[in-house]
Amino acid sequence: MAEIKGSIVALVTPFKNDNREVDFELIEQLVAFHAENGTAAIVPCGTTGESPTISPEEHIAIIKQVVKSAKGTGLKVIAGTGSNSTAEAMEFTSEAQEAGADASLIVVPYYNKPTPSGLKAHFSELNKLDLPLVLYNIPGRTGINVSPKVTIEIAELCSNLIGVKASNGNLEEITELAILNKRLSKPLSILSGDDALTLPICAVGGSGVISVAANIVPKLMSEFVGNINNENMEKARDLNSIVFNFSKALLSFGANPMGIKAVMNHAGYAVGGCRLPLTSLEEEQTNALVKIWEELKEKLG
Repeated sequence: MAEIKGSIVALVTPFKNDNREVDFELIEQLVAFHAENGTAAIVPCGTTGESPTISPEEHIAIIKQVVKSAKGTGLKVIAGTGSNSTAEAMEFTSEAQEAGADASLIVVPYYNKPTPSGLKAHFSELNKLDLPLVLYNIPGRTGINVSPKVTIEIAELCSNLIGVKASNGNLEEITELAILNKRLSKPLSILSGDDALTLPICAVGGSGVISVAANIVPKLMSEFVGNINNENMEKARDLNSIVFNFSKALLSFGANPMGIKAVMNHAGYAVGGCRLPLTSLEEEQTNALVKIWEELKEKLG
């Protein structure tokens, strides 16, 4: 897989029958929606896809469905296959490779807090598989932050590491990573993991975003990132105010993906609720978020 760039959607997992079953038919429709609206790639089974509460069997089945649905559309598939167990991450990643995914998104092992040596060993094991890897640094959920220095050291050890999803919200560290990245013989693609920080991250060397908002506004996110990458900064700044406000709203009423699912359900995409322990938004929260969504639609025409 070449450089990763553009708007990449962190796909929600749609549920039906009181969230007991995955809605594979709707997954197919959502992939088609993204193929028609400028999305560059799809990430199934990430944070937004509720990976902690889907079974291993569902996890693999979702990846297979997305790969199947994306075939022939030009969409790339970056499958979420990380785990805090190296053995399980290896199994998921191997299955994703066999299914035909273009790359894997590997979340930094969570809860057990590996040292830098443990992180290097973890990614070195995954590097034994023949699938490009994207390191997912999200300390707010994992409990550890991978420093720019350690990220580059992992990249030097792992020839299959092609990108980083930067979700630590620390622009100083991301800037340092972008500077160190230039020293690599094959620089990593640096992707914003936060819609609201896409513009500043791309300004220091990023190439795109793995986006929550793109689930419902794929064309907006594609246009936004396209203008940034084409250095049309006046237009990018105009769009940034829209993206910033909407993306902050999506995360202001509860943990992701509670907000985006509420908006999608209102907009006619019956993606269901979230699996416990996440819940649906309260009615008052939903109404407030829907109001913001309706105002955004008016702006977009």
